[in-house]
Amino acid sequence: MQQLAEKLVSWLREQVTGAGARGVVVGISGGVDSSVAAVLAKRAFPDSTLGLLLPCYSSQTDIEHAYLVANKFQIPTKLVSLDSVFDALLRSLPNGDFDPATKKIAVANLTPRLRMATLYYFANRLRYLVVGGGNKCELGVGYFTKYGDAGVDLLPLGNLVKSQVRELARYLGIPREIIDKPPSAGLWEGQTDEQEMGLTYEQLDRYFTTGEASEEVRKRIGERITLNAHKRATPPVPPF
Repeated sequence: MQQLAEKLVSWLREQVTGAGARGVVVGISGGVDSSVAAVLAKRAFPDSTLGLLLPCYSSQTDIEHAYLVANKFQIPTKLVSLDSVFDALLRSLPNGDFDPATKKIAVANLTPRLRMATLYYFANRLRYLVVGGGNKCELGVGYFTKYGDAGVDLLPLGNLVKSQVRELARYLGIPREIIDKPPSAGLWEGQTDEQEMGLTYEQLDRYFTTGEASEEVRKRIGERITLNAHKRATPPVPPF
Protein backbone atom coordinates (compact mmCIF):
# COMPACT_ATOMS: atom_id res chain seq x y z
CA MET A 1 0.00 0.00 0.00
CA GLN A 2 2.88 2.36 0.66
CA GLN A 3 4.17 1.88 -2.87
CA LEU A 4 0.68 2.34 -4.33
CA ALA A 5 0.11 5.53 -2.36
CA GLU A 6 3.46 6.95 -3.45
CA LYS A 7 2.78 6.11 -7.10
CA LEU A 8 -0.65 7.75 -7.00
CA VAL A 9 0.77 10.86 -5.35
CA SER A 10 3.48 11.08 -8.02
CA TRP A 11 0.87 10.56 -10.74
CA LEU A 12 -1.25 13.40 -9.38
CA ARG A 13 1.75 15.72 -9.35
CA GLU A 14 2.66 14.80 -12.92
CA GLN A 15 -0.87 15.29 -14.21
CA VAL A 16 -1.38 18.66 -12.55
CA THR A 17 2.06 19.99 -13.43
CA GLY A 18 1.70 18.77 -17.00
CA ALA A 19 -1.57 20.66 -17.31
CA GLY A 20 0.03 23.86 -16.08
CA ALA A 21 -2.26 23.97 -13.04
CA ARG A 22 -1.30 25.17 -9.57
CA GLY A 23 -3.00 22.60 -7.36
CA VAL A 24 -6.16 20.58 -6.85
CA VAL A 25 -9.66 20.92 -5.51
CA VAL A 26 -11.54 17.88 -4.24
CA GLY A 27 -15.05 17.39 -2.93
CA ILE A 28 -15.07 15.68 0.47
CA SER A 29 -18.38 13.89 1.00
CA GLY A 30 -17.62 11.92 4.14
CA GLY A 31 -17.34 8.65 2.23
CA VAL A 32 -14.27 6.46 1.91
CA ASP A 33 -13.57 7.17 -1.78
CA SER A 34 -13.56 10.95 -1.49
CA SER A 35 -11.60 10.72 1.78
CA VAL A 36 -8.84 8.67 0.14
CA ALA A 37 -8.77 11.00 -2.88
CA ALA A 38 -8.51 14.03 -0.60
CA VAL A 39 -5.64 12.60 1.45
CA LEU A 40 -3.71 11.63 -1.68
CA ALA A 41 -4.31 15.13 -3.05
CA LYS A 42 -3.01 16.67 0.16
CA ARG A 43 0.12 14.52 -0.01
CA ALA A 44 0.69 15.54 -3.60
CA PHE A 45 0.06 19.25 -2.99
CA PRO A 46 0.54 20.06 0.70
CA ASP A 47 0.14 23.80 0.16
CA SER A 48 -2.30 23.88 -2.76
CA THR A 49 -5.13 21.46 -2.01
CA LEU A 50 -8.63 22.70 -1.27
CA GLY A 51 -11.34 20.43 0.08
CA LEU A 52 -14.93 21.44 -0.59
CA LEU A 53 -17.85 20.33 1.55
CA LEU A 54 -20.95 20.67 -0.60
CA PRO A 55 -23.96 19.48 1.42
CA CYS A 56 -27.29 19.37 -0.35
CA TYR A 57 -29.77 18.09 2.20
CA SER A 58 -26.94 15.80 3.26
CA SER A 59 -26.90 13.75 6.44
CA GLN A 60 -25.25 15.35 9.45
CA THR A 61 -23.12 12.22 9.84
CA ASP A 62 -21.63 12.67 6.37
CA ILE A 63 -20.79 16.31 7.10
CA GLU A 64 -19.17 15.33 10.40
CA HIS A 65 -17.14 12.60 8.69
CA ALA A 66 -15.99 15.05 6.01
CA TYR A 67 -14.74 17.44 8.69
CA LEU A 68 -13.16 14.52 10.55
CA VAL A 69 -10.96 13.76 7.53
CA ALA A 70 -10.22 17.41 6.76
CA ASN A 71 -9.19 18.14 10.34
CA LYS A 72 -7.12 14.99 10.81
CA PHE A 73 -5.12 15.56 7.65
CA GLN A 74 -5.09 19.37 7.87
CA ILE A 75 -6.84 19.85 4.55
CA PRO A 76 -8.07 23.46 4.11
CA THR A 77 -11.79 23.44 3.41
CA LYS A 78 -14.68 25.61 2.39
CA LEU A 79 -18.32 24.77 3.07
CA VAL A 80 -20.87 25.70 0.41
CA SER A 81 -24.41 24.65 1.26
CA LEU A 82 -26.40 23.91 -1.88
CA ASP A 83 -29.80 23.47 -0.26
CA SER A 84 -31.25 26.81 -1.34
CA VAL A 85 -29.69 26.58 -4.82
CA PHE A 86 -31.21 23.13 -5.28
CA ASP A 87 -34.62 24.38 -4.14
CA ALA A 88 -34.50 27.41 -6.45
CA LEU A 89 -33.52 25.30 -9.45
CA LEU A 90 -36.21 22.74 -8.74
CA ARG A 91 -38.84 25.48 -8.50
CA SER A 92 -37.80 26.83 -11.89
CA LEU A 93 -38.11 23.48 -13.64
CA PRO A 94 -41.55 22.58 -15.01
CA ASN A 95 -43.13 19.23 -14.23
CA GLY A 96 -44.70 19.07 -17.69
CA ASP A 97 -46.23 15.91 -19.08
CA PHE A 98 -43.33 13.71 -18.04
CA ASP A 99 -43.55 10.12 -16.89
CA PRO A 100 -43.75 10.36 -13.06
CA ALA A 101 -41.44 7.36 -12.78
CA THR A 102 -38.54 9.42 -14.15
CA LYS A 103 -38.79 12.18 -11.55
CA LYS A 104 -36.86 10.59 -8.68
CA ILE A 105 -33.61 9.99 -10.52
CA ALA A 106 -33.87 13.24 -12.52
CA VAL A 107 -34.19 15.24 -9.31
CA ALA A 108 -31.50 13.22 -7.53
CA ASN A 109 -29.01 13.85 -10.34
CA LEU A 110 -29.33 17.60 -9.88
CA THR A 111 -27.29 17.37 -6.68
CA PRO A 112 -24.04 15.95 -8.13
CA ARG A 113 -24.33 18.31 -11.09
CA LEU A 114 -24.61 21.32 -8.77
CA ARG A 115 -21.57 20.03 -6.91
CA MET A 116 -19.65 19.68 -10.17
CA ALA A 117 -20.43 23.27 -11.12
CA THR A 118 -19.28 24.48 -7.70
CA LEU A 119 -16.04 22.48 -7.82
CA TYR A 120 -15.20 24.01 -11.17
CA TYR A 121 -15.98 27.51 -9.95
CA PHE A 122 -13.24 27.16 -7.36
CA ALA A 123 -10.94 25.32 -9.76
CA ASN A 124 -11.26 28.14 -12.30
CA ARG A 125 -10.68 30.84 -9.70
CA LEU A 126 -7.60 29.10 -8.29
CA ARG A 127 -6.27 27.60 -11.53
CA TYR A 128 -6.54 24.16 -9.99
CA LEU A 129 -7.70 20.81 -11.39
CA VAL A 130 -10.63 18.85 -9.97
CA VAL A 131 -9.89 15.46 -8.39
CA GLY A 132 -12.71 12.90 -8.21
CA GLY A 133 -13.17 9.76 -6.12
CA GLY A 134 -14.67 7.33 -8.64
CA ASN A 135 -13.38 3.76 -8.34
CA LYS A 136 -13.06 0.96 -10.91
CA CYS A 137 -16.34 -0.74 -9.96
CA GLU A 138 -18.40 2.43 -10.32
CA LEU A 139 -16.71 3.45 -13.55
CA GLY A 140 -17.03 -0.05 -14.95
CA VAL A 141 -20.81 -0.33 -14.55
CA GLY A 142 -21.50 3.38 -15.05
CA TYR A 143 -22.64 4.01 -11.48
CA PHE A 144 -22.16 7.75 -11.51
CA THR A 145 -23.99 10.84 -12.67
CA LYS A 146 -23.02 11.95 -16.14
CA TYR A 147 -21.53 15.45 -15.90
CA GLY A 148 -21.98 15.18 -12.13
CA ASP A 149 -19.60 13.27 -9.89
CA ALA A 150 -17.87 12.00 -13.05
CA GLY A 151 -17.31 15.57 -14.20
CA VAL A 152 -13.72 15.84 -12.96
CA ASP A 153 -10.20 16.19 -14.35
CA LEU A 154 -8.44 13.37 -12.50
CA LEU A 155 -9.57 10.00 -11.13
CA PRO A 156 -6.69 8.61 -9.06
CA LEU A 157 -8.80 5.67 -7.79
CA GLY A 158 -10.12 4.73 -11.23
CA ASN A 159 -8.15 1.48 -11.42
CA LEU A 160 -8.88 0.35 -7.85
CA VAL A 161 -11.85 -1.80 -6.86
CA LYS A 162 -13.67 -1.01 -3.63
CA SER A 163 -11.74 -3.46 -1.44
CA GLN A 164 -8.47 -1.92 -2.66
CA VAL A 165 -9.77 1.57 -1.86
CA ARG A 166 -10.65 0.41 1.65
CA GLU A 167 -7.23 -1.19 2.09
CA LEU A 168 -5.56 2.02 0.95
CA ALA A 169 -7.80 3.96 3.31
CA ARG A 170 -6.63 1.83 6.24
CA TYR A 171 -3.01 2.42 5.27
CA LEU A 172 -3.55 6.18 5.02
CA GLY A 173 -5.26 6.31 8.40
CA ILE A 174 -8.79 7.21 7.31
CA PRO A 175 -11.05 6.92 10.41
CA ARG A 176 -12.54 3.45 10.78
CA GLU A 177 -16.14 4.67 10.95
CA ILE A 178 -15.79 6.10 7.45
CA ILE A 179 -14.25 2.94 6.02
CA ASP A 180 -16.91 0.66 7.53
CA LYS A 181 -20.11 2.60 6.83
CA PRO A 182 -22.34 1.50 3.90
CA PRO A 183 -21.27 3.34 0.72
CA SER A 184 -23.81 5.92 -0.40
CA ALA A 185 -23.96 8.64 -3.02
CA GLY A 186 -26.34 10.52 -0.71
CA LEU A 187 -28.88 10.98 -3.48
CA TRP A 188 -31.81 10.59 -1.08
CA GLU A 189 -32.37 9.65 2.54
CA GLY A 190 -31.46 6.04 3.22
CA GLN A 191 -29.96 5.50 -0.24
CA THR A 192 -27.03 3.08 -0.53
CA ASP A 193 -24.92 2.23 -3.56
CA GLU A 194 -25.42 -1.52 -3.30
CA GLN A 195 -29.18 -1.26 -2.90
CA GLU A 196 -29.52 1.02 -5.90
CA MET A 197 -27.25 -1.07 -8.12
CA GLY A 198 -28.72 -4.39 -7.02
CA LEU A 199 -25.14 -5.59 -6.70
CA THR A 200 -22.69 -5.77 -3.81
CA TYR A 201 -19.20 -4.35 -4.03
CA GLU A 202 -17.91 -7.81 -3.18
CA GLN A 203 -19.56 -9.13 -6.34
CA LEU A 204 -18.28 -6.23 -8.40
CA ASP A 205 -14.75 -6.50 -6.99
CA ARG A 206 -14.61 -10.18 -7.85
CA TYR A 207 -15.93 -9.62 -11.37
CA PHE A 208 -13.58 -6.74 -12.20
CA THR A 209 -10.49 -8.43 -10.74
CA THR A 210 -11.02 -12.05 -11.82
CA GLY A 211 -13.90 -12.02 -14.32
CA GLU A 212 -15.74 -14.50 -12.11
CA ALA A 213 -19.41 -14.18 -11.19
CA SER A 214 -22.58 -16.23 -11.04
CA GLU A 215 -24.73 -16.21 -14.15
CA GLU A 216 -27.26 -13.91 -12.46
CA VAL A 217 -24.62 -11.45 -11.30
CA ARG A 218 -22.87 -11.55 -14.67
CA LYS A 219 -26.19 -10.76 -16.36
CA ARG A 220 -26.91 -7.80 -14.07
CA ILE A 221 -23.42 -6.39 -14.51
CA GLY A 222 -23.64 -6.83 -18.28
CA GLU A 223 -26.98 -5.03 -18.39
CA ARG A 224 -25.56 -2.09 -16.46
CA ILE A 225 -22.47 -1.92 -18.64
CA THR A 226 -24.60 -1.86 -21.79
CA LEU A 227 -27.16 0.60 -20.42
CA ASN A 228 -24.52 3.04 -19.21
CA ALA A 229 -22.03 2.73 -22.06
CA HIS A 230 -22.83 6.30 -23.17
CA LYS A 231 -21.64 7.61 -19.80
CA ARG A 232 -18.14 6.27 -20.32
CA ALA A 233 -17.74 7.49 -23.89
CA THR A 234 -16.96 10.92 -25.24
CA PRO A 235 -19.87 12.45 -27.16
CA PRO A 236 -19.96 10.87 -30.63
CA VAL A 237 -19.45 13.02 -33.67
CA PRO A 238 -20.32 12.17 -37.29
CA PRO A 239 -17.51 10.43 -39.19
CA PHE A 240 -17.85 12.93 -42.04
